[in-house]
Order: sequence, then structure tokens, then C-alpha cells
Amino acid sequence: MNESIPVPFALPSVARKKVTAAFDGGRISSDGGLVLLAAAERRLQIADKLAAVIADPRDPAQITHTLQDMLRVRMLAIAAGYEDANDLTSLRSDPAFKLACGRLPETGDDLCSQPTMSRLENLPKRREMRALLGVMVDLYCASYRTAPKAVTLDIDDTVDVVYGKQQLSLFNAHDDAYCFKPIHVYDTATSCPVLILLRPGKTPSGREVRAVLYLLVKRIRTHWPTTAITIRGDSHYGRPEAMAWCEKSHISYVFGIADNPVMHANVARTGLALAASYAHAVKCKGVQADKVRGFAEFSYGAKSWDQQRRIIARIEASDRGVDNR
Repeated sequence: MNESIPVPFALPSVARKKVTAAFDGGRISSDGGLVLLAAAERRLQIADKLAAVIADPRDPAQITHTLQDMLRVRMLAIAAGYEDANDLTSLRSDPAFKLACGRLPETGDDLCSQPTMSRLENLPKRREMRALLGVMVDLYCASYRTAPKAVTLDIDDTVDVVYGKQQLSLFNAHDDAYCFKPIHVYDTATSCPVLILLRPGKTPSGREVRAVLYLLVKRIRTHWPTTAITIRGDSHYGRPEAMAWCEKSHISYVFGIADNPVMHANVARTGLALAASYAHAVKCKGVQADKVRGFAEFSYGAKSWDQQRRIIARIEASDRGVDNR
């Protein structure tokens, strides 16, 4: 690019000199941060540990791309925002990706192609999928130098909108989209991911929640046999199967519960008292007061439950009325 317009700042040493900017610098990449991600991955040996639990049926003499290499490039691609395996068609020769995967940017062999990656994603069997989840939990436990006295784990599902006809994708009316609904588990104290499970775009059933909690706690117990574990989740996870299993396994839990008229009746008196307190505050201050918050607890047992359980309600009174959760 040649431009004769004066620059808006003083550069005495280059006054009246021709400046040429060239954009043909050879093979370049916009994903330089992959080098740091690759260093972290190699330090934790994530790809090696995941590959160790997947049976590779290929002839060793015919292997060009190892499971470790394929897992590594897939993880790095997702981390860089390339969530589709089709992106490997162009990324396989990207210099930053090749460098991050231990290959020379110019002379090193290209990374695996999209068809090779698609075969990998359909390779693990159900038993190996459980083992992969176990590796994730192992990595989480290794993030602590010593076993903690107690941990609180948050479990939730998030919407992952898809396009086309991806495997496991379903239409979810709440999110008004075709999507996945992967389950995430995080440590509330450290924000460290504990387990992430890709699954269809629907609300998890009670049996599914119980199965995930079983795998999660069983693996943690192999590292921390005496650590107190508390599970927290919204009403998607407040299922009778999950609560019964936690009680049987001596796991503390705090689950959201979908409300109903019976629950509202149990906290009606507290709600009226808070509404009166709010009205009094408005009258005394003469201006709009902040909301007034209170709590109530009672025993409740739905027909699908095997016993009554302790319910805690958060009650707020404001200019919008009384809100119970």
C-alpha cells in the first residue's frame, strides 16, 4: 500500500520518506494463543490420558495420526472457536495449529482431515465414554494438592445451539432451537470444571441425573474417600431418583424444586408478614423502599417421593407483590 497523506504524528527521522506496507508475509495465522493452550495441555497430559482409555482398532503399521494427535487438535480447535469437525479441512495446514501439535509450520506433515476426525468421534463405546468421564474427574481431583475436607459441586445443563442434523441434536421448545444440552459440573470454590457430558437437547430424566451423580461421586471417592460432598442444582436435578440416591450415599444436596399451590400455602403466612413489613417501610420512608426478603421452611412430600423432605422457601415482598422460590 502506497499513501502520500501525512501521518498525524511527528516522525522527524522518516519525514518525506516513502512508507510501504506489505501484506504478503507468507503463511500466517490468527490463532497464536494456541501455543499457550498447547503448553497447558501437555503439562496436564490431557490428550494422552484420554487416548489411553480408547481402544484403537487400526493397524499400527498404517497409522498416520495417533489418537493423541487427533484429540489434541480437536480440543484446541474447539477452544479456538472452531466447533465443527468440518473446520479441520482448512485448519489441518494452519501453521499455529501445526506448531501447537508439535509439527513444524512449514515442513511438518498436515494434521488429520475432517473424515478422520469424524471417525474418531464415533469410535468410543459406552464403556469407554464412562472411562473418559473418569479421566476428567481425575484431572479435577489432581488440581488439589491435598484432599479437601469438603467440596460443593454445581451441576447444570446449558443450551448449545446446532445447525444441520448433528447427532444427538433435538428441538427444545424452551430454547426454541435445535440444540444439545450438555451437563456441566463445576467446583464452586475454585470454578474448576469437574465433568462435562455431551447429551441430547432435552431436559435430563431422573435416572440420567442419578447415573451421572453415581459416576461422578464414585470416581471422586477413589481419590478422596472422606471428603464431604454437596451437590447443588436447579429443579432439573431435583428429581426423586437423584434425591433418594444422594440420601442413600450420604451425599448432601441442595436442589431447586418446582413450586405448586401446596407449597405456596405453606408459606402464605410468612408472605403476608413480609408484605406488611414492606408496606410499613414504604409508609415510614415516604418513598419506594427496597424489597423485603425472608425465609420459611416446611416438610413436603410429593406423590412420586418415597418420603417427606425439608423444603426452604425464599420469599420477597416488593412493589410487584410477593414472590416465592
